Amino acid sequence: MEHIAVLPYYRVQREVTGLTQEIEMNARTMTLYSDRIVTRYREFLITEVFDMSFRRMGDKGGFFYLHTSTGVYPYMVEIDPGPFMQTFHQVAIARLK
Repeated sequence: MEHIAVLPYYRVQREVTGLTQEIEMNARTMTLYSDRIVTRYREFLITEVFDMSFRRMGDKGGFFYLHTSTGVYPYMVEIDPGPFMQTFHQVAIARLK
């Protein structure tokens, strides 16, 4: 099945060793299909996703929240997720019809 929209996100991993702290940013993608949303380690059916929201942090990026039947999942993003959210809402509304 072909994807409808993609949202890049990243995960920050900090490792403290001795007197140094190493920060590793792992780039990942969230992919929207007509029936599900897939992240690196999770898959959500469209029927399990209630909503999405975004909270800007600073000048660049912020937290994108996926509200699901199993909880709220935060994802760090560097771009505005507005187009991804709009596409999700269009897909969700079309599935209700």
